[in-house]
Amino acid sequence: MPDMPPLVDEVQVTAPRLAPSPADRAFAIVRLRPDDLAQAPRLDEALRSEPGVALFRRSGSEVANPTIQGLSLRAIAPSGAGRTLVTLDGAPQNDPFGGWVIWSALPPEGLNGAQIIKGAGAGPYGAGALTGVVALTERDPVEGVSALDISAGSRGTYRAAAALGTANLLAVVAGSTTEGYTPIRGPGSGAVDEPAGLNQVSAAARLQGQIGGVRAAFRLDAFEERRGGGVVGVGSEASGGSATLSLAQPQAAGSGGWRAQAWLRSSDLKNRFAAVEAGRAASRPAAEQLATPALGYGMNAAWRQVSGAWTWELGGDLRVAEGETREFFRDLGAGFTRGRVAGGRTTVGGAYGEATYDRAGLLLTGGVRLDGWSARDARRIERDLNGGAVVLESRAPDASGATPTARMGARLDLSEQVYLRGAAYSAFRPPTLNELHRPFRVGNDITEANPELEPERLYGVEAGIGGEGALAWSASLFFNRLEEPITNVTIGRGPGTFPIAGFVPAGGVLRQRQNAGAIEAVGLEVSAAGDLGPVTLRAAAVATRAEVDGGSAAPQLTGLRPAQTPEFAASLGLDWRVSEPLRLSADLRHEGPRFEDDLNSRTLGAATTLDLRVGWRLAPEAELYLAADNILDAEIETARAGDGLLTLGAPRTLRIGYALRR
Repeated sequence: MPDMPPLVDEVQVTAPRLAPSPADRAFAIVRLRPDDLAQAPRLDEALRSEPGVALFRRSGSEVANPTIQGLSLRAIAPSGAGRTLVTLDGAPQNDPFGGWVIWSALPPEGLNGAQIIKGAGAGPYGAGALTGVVALTERDPVEGVSALDISAGSRGTYRAAAALGTANLLAVVAGSTTEGYTPIRGPGSGAVDEPAGLNQVSAAARLQGQIGGVRAAFRLDAFEERRGGGVVGVGSEASGGSATLSLAQPQAAGSGGWRAQAWLRSSDLKNRFAAVEAGRAASRPAAEQLATPALGYGMNAAWRQVSGAWTWELGGDLRVAEGETREFFRDLGAGFTRGRVAGGRTTVGGAYGEATYDRAGLLLTGGVRLDGWSARDARRIERDLNGGAVVLESRAPDASGATPTARMGARLDLSEQVYLRGAAYSAFRPPTLNELHRPFRVGNDITEANPELEPERLYGVEAGIGGEGALAWSASLFFNRLEEPITNVTIGRGPGTFPIAGFVPAGGVLRQRQNAGAIEAVGLEVSAAGDLGPVTLRAAAVATRAEVDGGSAAPQLTGLRPAQTPEFAASLGLDWRVSEPLRLSADLRHEGPRFEDDLNSRTLGAATTLDLRVGWRLAPEAELYLAADNILDAEIETARAGDGLLTLGAPRTLRIGYALRR
C-alpha cells in the first residue's frame, strides 16, 4: 500500500486580538454586524442607526468638513473634535491634529463589525474615550474577493469598494465621487452657493501570520479626499496614512493572553474659507489654511490572566501628537496680508489594572487607571506677508498634569433571559492640537483657538435592565457630569474689531474655545430587537436632558442647553424577507430640535427621515439593490448663521448597486 501523505489541518490565521473581556457584560454595549454596516455607503451613516451616535452636526461625512466629523455618544454636548474614541483592532483612528475621524478612510466593506461602548471608557481604552468607544474590527482575509460594492446614484454619485486577498493578506480599496448637493438652498441663497462635491480614495493592506504561537499583523493604509464647501471659494483637502504593528498570544475565548501594538499616523488638512458679501451675490477669500502637517504615534499593551471565576488585566498606552497649522489670512480686498504658523505637541500616557469576578450569574468588575498628560512647545507667530515683519508672537507656557480615573460595574442574571446591571466611571480628554492652536472661520462667524485649555473630565453612573433571547431588549438610566467642557463661547458680535481676532463683519459672531464650567446630563435609553417570522424589527430611543453651568468663566451659559444637543432621538428599523430572493428594509430616524449656538439663540428644527432599500438576491452571497435615502425629501436643518440663514442636509438620494459579501 503506497505511503499516504501526512494529514495537515487547515488553520486559519486570524488577526492578533484578545478575546472579549468578561467585564464588557456590565456595560452598555451595542454590537453592529457586517450586514448592519453594509446598509450605508459610509461608516458614520451606519453608526447613526443607533440614536445618540452623531457627528457634531446633522450633516454626514459626505458633505461635512473634516473638522466637524468628530463622533460623540448619548448626545452629551457633541463637539467638532468628538468626545468618543474610535479604534480599529485597538489602534486609534482619531486624527492626531484634530481628534476627528476621516470616515471615508474606513469603508464598511473592510470591517467585520463594530462595538459601540457607551459611557466613559477608562481602563483599557484610556484618554479620549469620554462618552464612550466605537471599537471596529477588520475582517479576516480569505482567498479571493470577500466583499464588493459598486453603485451609482443621484447627483453624479459613483462608488466602488472591495476587500480581497489571500489566506494571510487582506487588501481593502475604495473610491467615490459625487457632484454633491447645495447646502444653502431656497430663500436667502445666492450666486455664491454651489454643490459641495466630494472625491475620495483609500487603500489599506494587512499582512498577518503566526510565528511560534504568536499572531502578528502589519497594516498600512492611506487616504485622500477633496471636497467643496458649498460656497464659491470654500473647500478642503485631507490626506494621510498610518502603519500598525500588532502582536498577540490569545488563548481560547474567555481565557488569558497578551497583546502589544505600536502605531504611527500622519495627516494633513487644507482649508479655504470665504467671507460672503451682502445678498450672497459674491464671496472673497477670508483665510487659507495651507497645511496642517501632523504626526501621531504611540503604543498599547495588555496582559490578561484567568483563574477560575477571576480575570485580571494589566495594561498601558502612550499617545504623542505634534503638528501645526500654516495659513494666510486678513484679505482686505487686494489679497492676503498676514501669515500664521501655530502649533505644538501633546502627550498622554497611562497604565491600568482591572479585575473581574464572574460566577453563578453574578459579575463584578472594577479597575483603576492613572494618566499623565502634557501640552508643550505652543507657538503662534503671525507675519506681514509684504515685508515679513512679525506682528504677533505668542508662546503659551507648557502645561502638564496627572489624572486618575476608574470604572466599575456589576451584572446580576435574574434568569437565563433577564439581567440587571449597573456601572460607574470617570474619564478625561486632553484638548487637541486643533482646539489649542487653530482658529477658523465659517462665513462671517469666527472661532478663535486657546492654547491654555485644560483637559475635560467626566463622571457618570448608570443602571439598566435587559433581556436576551428571541426578543433582545434593554433600558438604561444614566447621569453624567462633564467638567471643564471645551466650548465655543460667544465673546463678541460684528461689526467690530477685537484684539483676539481682528475685524468681525456685520452678521458675524466671534467665539473662542474655553473651558466653561460644567455640563450635567441625565438620560434614558431603551432598545428592542427581535424576529417575527420573516420580519426583523428593531427600535431604539434616547432622551437626554443636558444643562450647562457656566461658572465664573461663562456665567451667561448657566441654565442653557449645550449647542448641538437634541433632547430626544429615536430610530425604527425593519427587515422583511418577502421571498427567497427579495428583501425589503426600512429605517426611520427622528431627532428633536437642537440649538445651533451656545447662547440658545438659534434653533434647528426637528428632523425625521425615512430610508428604504430593496435587495434582490442573485446568489447566496450577491445581490442587486435599490436604495432611497430621505425618500420623503425632508428638509434637515444642519446649521443656522448669525443672520438666520439656514444650511440644509441631504435631500432625497437614490442609489442602485451590486453587493457581494462572503
